[in-house]
Amino acid sequence: MKRPVRRGTRPRRSSHFDEQGAARMVDVGAKEVTVREAIARGRITLSREAFDAVVSGAAKKGDVLGVARIAAIQAAKRTSEWIPLCHPLALDALEVAFTPDPSGPAFAIEARVRTSARTGVEMEALVAVSAAALTIYDMCKSIDRGMVIGDVRLVRKVGGKSGLYERAGS
Repeated sequence: MKRPVRRGTRPRRSSHFDEQGAARMVDVGAKEVTVREAIARGRITLSREAFDAVVSGAAKKGDVLGVARIAAIQAAKRTSEWIPLCHPLALDALEVAFTPDPSGPAFAIEARVRTSARTGVEMEALVAVSAAALTIYDMCKSIDRGMVIGDVRLVRKVGGKSGLYERAGS
């Protein structure tokens, strides 16, 4: 399926494909090392029973949010193993926050990842949020198999050639 091309512009070619259309890892060797940061967010909606068990610490498998935080950190550090064309990166910092929303009931998840590198950490932030949500699901599935994971998105990134990106209304 062809994508529409705006008049007066050239179609953008993904940097993950060479001139023949074969997948490739982008050569970042000539790029300058800069501080880069990315923030991603997502959400998991649970039943009231599962939400209450997580908030009260009464889930059978233990500290759900603590384990989800560790899972997010581990996953972010291994992003290049999940996403085939990602560069392996040494992360300088990674923070994961959970905000309970009793009206959902749900948990908002935010991951903030920082590095000094030649390429960005957007994928690491997105993987961290996804792994955290999946871990919550895994630890609560005996209570609620109907949980919904969603709204995983990049909300901000800083650094590199493209500079600042901020999602409107994030």
